[in-house]
Amino acid sequence: MLSSLIYVGIGGFIGAIFRFLLSTIIQGSTRFPLGTLGVNIMGAFTLSFITYAGENTLQLPISSRLFLTVGLLGAFTTMSTFSLESFKLLEENHNVLFIANLVLNNILCLIGIYLGKVVSSII
Repeated sequence: MLSSLIYVGIGGFIGAIFRFLLSTIIQGSTRFPLGTLGVNIMGAFTLSFITYAGENTLQLPISSRLFLTVGLLGAFTTMSTFSLESFKLLEENHNVLFIANLVLNNILCLIGIYLGKVVSSII
């Protein structure tokens, strides 16, 4: 268990740095959150590639998968995990769960943002 935590922690450290650097470079001076969008798309692609290639072609050991998926990509973007989980629901023909996942994640996360703002103004 400790070794798994170390792999995840090191991956998370690197992923957070990558996220900061890449989102800053991509963002530029536009108001639209291009940096976040770019990072989320890259993360979704990379997580999908590692997951599917890791299962089929690369046969990555669990330590490498923990480092890359939970650690690095977990810190790089949680959108990639949300996207992969949604895609797997769709792929497995769980259409109602797929739609519920999309709607609930988007609506409830926006509500969470709003509530966080409200609570922060009270404190």
